[in-house]
Amino acid sequence: MAISFTVNGEKRRVDGDVTKPLLWVLREDLDMVGTKFGCGAGLCGACTVHVDGNAVRSCQTPLGDVNGMAVTTIEGMQVSDPGKRIAAAWVKHDVPQCGYCQAGQIMSATALLAATPRPSDEEIDAAMMGNLCRCSTYVRIRAAIKDAAGIREAQA
Repeated sequence: MAISFTVNGEKRRVDGDVTKPLLWVLREDLDMVGTKFGCGAGLCGACTVHVDGNAVRSCQTPLGDVNGMAVTTIEGMQVSDPGKRIAAAWVKHDVPQCGYCQAGQIMSATALLAATPRPSDEEIDAAMMGNLCRCSTYVRIRAAIKDAAGIREAQA
């Protein structure tokens, strides 16, 4: 069955199994390898993409569920203003360590800022809860999100 959707602003059509996870469609069929496989169960957040602006786990999203929708991957994230700010803050705060989880982290952070331009610590924690970082850069992640949101932290 043919599924049509937009990926990073480009109309795409994929013929195939509608139950195939979006993650594998992106990586195998569309050669977009920025979205990572982590756990395959939607628990780690490494595979996070945006579908119609919402952060979703692409390993758990069947191809058939994105028919007619807009998908944004890490490759297209810097088109939006929140995406540009997050990318700059990630570099400024030296967030990545090993880097494997960062695509998913950035996608979740970008969705958060698009929905909540000046999030509280609690809102940041709630939005990022499903994104695991084995290197534990959570303090830098939060600082980068606050910086991208224009929130200045009090100096100790």
